[in-house]
Parts: sequence; C-alpha cells; structure tokens
Amino acid sequence: MIKRIFFVIALALLTLSLAGCGYNSMQQQEEEVFAAWGNLEAALQRRADLIPNLVATVKAAASHERETLQAVIEARSKATQATITPQQLGDKAALQKMADAQGALSSALSRLMVVVERYPQLQANQNFLGLQHQLEGTENRITVARKRYNDAVKTFNYSIRKFPNSLTNNMLLNLERKEFFAADQGAKTAPKVDFGTQG
Repeated sequence: MIKRIFFVIALALLTLSLAGCGYNSMQQQEEEVFAAWGNLEAALQRRADLIPNLVATVKAAASHERETLQAVIEARSKATQATITPQQLGDKAALQKMADAQGALSSALSRLMVVVERYPQLQANQNFLGLQHQLEGTENRITVARKRYNDAVKTFNYSIRKFPNSLTNNMLLNLERKEFFAADQGAKTAPKVDFGTQG
C-alpha cells in the first residue's frame, strides 16, 4: 500500500515537473516557426508566380529591353530553385543561400521597374497596372511574413535556452536553434515597385 501511494505521489510530482519544464511549449514554439516559415515561402512563391505575367506584359511594350527581362527571368529561376526544408532552418548557410537568391530577384525586379518608367504606354495598360498592384501587395506580404518568421524564431531560440527549458531540451528534446531570415546585405528597403503615373 505504501509503495502504491509513493508511486502515485512520484507520478504526480513528475507530471507537475514536466508541466513547468517547457516540454510542450518548446515543441509548440518550434511548430510556430515552421508555420511562419511556410507562410513566408507562400508569399515568396506568390511573387515568383506573378513575375512571368509581368515580364510578358513588359516584353510586349519594351521588347528591346531583353537584357533586363532576361535578368528577371534568371533571378526568378534561381530564387524558386533555392528552397530549404523546415529541418534546414537551423542551417545558416542554406538560409543565407535562399536569402541571397531572393535578394537577387528583388534587385532584378527593381531594375525592371526603372526600365518600365521609360514606357508611358505601360502605365496606361490595365493588365500591367493590375500586376503592379498585386506585386506591391505581395512585397508587403513578404515583409510581414519575414517579420513574423523572425519573431517566431526569436521566441523559440530564447525558449530553448532559458532555464528550466534548457535542461528539458538537452535531456529530452534536443531541439536546435533556428536561423533568422535576414534581408539581402545591400537592401535596406523592399524594391520600389510603384512607378507612379505620368501626368
């Protein structure tokens, strides 16, 4: 009987100690990092999906700007090929490679937008204006998604380092810190995609 009471008390203490050790919260926070990463990838994919239509519309009005158009197409191709899995979110080199590819695409889009400003007929094209607004909205979504991802990473990384979570992580979970998605080294702002109106 005493052994049974001791076992029940030990089990209750173990349950209480696990509740306060962060076992579940760390896993939940890691899932939040994965979800935020998925949302960021979706926003990046949306931008990649808009680019072929944008390039085709510009090509119709400015076909001799082949070099700029080709640079955008190549940058899009590299950006869509530079993907990482959620398990690689702790791999700084893999995340940097993806960030660099996305930065090159942003740069190519910026150069395209500068070229477009020389073609007033594009600014009157309703299809192009619709694509322009979609691209602006997508760039905003990317900025928000990147911030949310980085916020989730910050929360998770702190959680696995703080006491007593760090003990639980080291003994039971072995979760690894995740890397932040940094902006392109040369980029301080999102690419300008608002060409304005001539009037």
